[in-house]
Amino acid sequence: MNLTLASAQSIIADALAAGAQHGFKPLTVVVLDAGGHLLAAARQDGASNNRFEIAQGKAYGALALGMGSRAIMERAEQQAYFIAAATAALGGRLIPVPGGVLVRDQDGSVIGAVGISGDSSDNDETAATTAIEAAGLTAQVS
Repeated sequence: MNLTLASAQSIIADALAAGAQHGFKPLTVVVLDAGGHLLAAARQDGASNNRFEIAQGKAYGALALGMGSRAIMERAEQQAYFIAAATAALGGRLIPVPGGVLVRDQDGSVIGAVGISGDSSDNDETAATTAIEAAGLTAQVS
């Protein structure tokens, strides 16, 4: 199964709705396919500048290392040199804090990633996982 534009747009709508429901600050949501290509993105009114790049880095890093960005943060705390080297190898496109979540289909295959930035990293991750699960897919944060 592939992540489609329609499902990416649905994930974005659900992430923004989750943010509104919880009273989060304005969010920027990025959805990437399994190859790290942009499928869709949205930036809420009032979201601070460069949130797109941060959200994309969370999602891209998750795909590149095969783990959610929360797990990447934990690895950075234990192996800072590795994460610094990986960030350099990825051209700086790795943001090692929560908010980058892998998307798995019903068979367990990685079909993409969602990155969110705008509120606390934990809240960004909450919005992403809520939206992925609302789409009937599996969110992987670790």
